[in-house]
Amino acid sequence: METQVILNSRHFDLTLKRLCHQLIENHGDFSGTVLIGLQPRGVNVVTRLKLLLEEILDKPVQCGSLDITFYRDDFRRRERPLIPSATNIDFVIEKKKVVLVDDVLFTGRTIRAGLDAMLAFGRPSGVELLAFIDRRFKRELPIQADYVGKAVDTLSEERVSVEWQEIEGEDKVVLFTPNKLNG
Repeated sequence: METQVILNSRHFDLTLKRLCHQLIENHGDFSGTVLIGLQPRGVNVVTRLKLLLEEILDKPVQCGSLDITFYRDDFRRRERPLIPSATNIDFVIEKKKVVLVDDVLFTGRTIRAGLDAMLAFGRPSGVELLAFIDRRFKRELPIQADYVGKAVDTLSEERVSVEWQEIEGEDKVVLFTPNKLNG
């Protein structure tokens, strides 16, 4: 497997800050907006965005996490059963603007499941999508992000990993390419 760093820690941080300013531009002080991270890795993005937004706005921003395990269209097709993650939405989304957040947008199936799962909590006035990384060329559903940290062009066989200081020891985004594609 060959690896290539797409975003180093400096560009990672700049990307998060840019996304925060784009969100503030469209949502003001967040009094009518909530952020919901899709489990498992979208929650890492929301956690970091929340810290930065609250630092900039000097006020709390409502954030939650949403498990989509049982809303996935491939839930019953897996050899091993999926283990659900926690959902934590302790606020009302009815008539609020919701920004769904995920780390990597690829086929769009995770987002579709997220939309279905979110509707179990009410009907928001609007929904936007923030993807830290957008893998543009393998969409299976007509879904696109309103906010994109970085768009990358990848082959289906490649893998993109958003790595976090708190989990992997360094903030970075890595592209993994199988060796058979390189030669």
